[in-house]
Amino acid sequence: MSEGKKMTSSRRHHLKSLMLQIAAGWIEQEKKDILVAKEAHINENCPAPDLSLDQAALIEICKKIHAQIDKIDDARYDVEAKVQKADKEIEDLKLKVVELAGVKKPALKKVRMSADAMLQALLGGKHKVTMDLRANLKQVKKEVKEESTEAVDWRKNIEDKADRKKMFETS
Repeated sequence: MSEGKKMTSSRRHHLKSLMLQIAAGWIEQEKKDILVAKEAHINENCPAPDLSLDQAALIEICKKIHAQIDKIDDARYDVEAKVQKADKEIEDLKLKVVELAGVKKPALKKVRMSADAMLQALLGGKHKVTMDLRANLKQVKKEVKEESTEAVDWRKNIEDKADRKKMFETS
């Protein structure tokens, strides 16, 4: 199939159904294989007891069976302990993954840096540049207006403004 052509939906659906049929067949075959292996193991390790013996022989057979059961229980306990340990490790690793994925880089903080320090950082320590802009400024003294405590007659102010208005109108 060339890269330029796309698969039609009916073809894709047909291929998916074939894959599912093959997988279902494999699962059925695996179940049958497990049953056969289980029966072979039982026949090999658990022979049928001969019950036609006398009482002492039967007691001896029971003791052997109990000893085998104890061994199997010990092995089962060990395997369960290993599984629990592995499950705990898996949970710990999952938590670590969540912690690592959840950690976000903190927002950068604003750093107040003078112009001199910024230039020194950019140009390196060997360059001595000063940007003392305030030293080059003229010093101006502020004049403080003295406000009169007298009440200002607002009518006089209006008359002064009227005179100015007439001055502009006449020219």
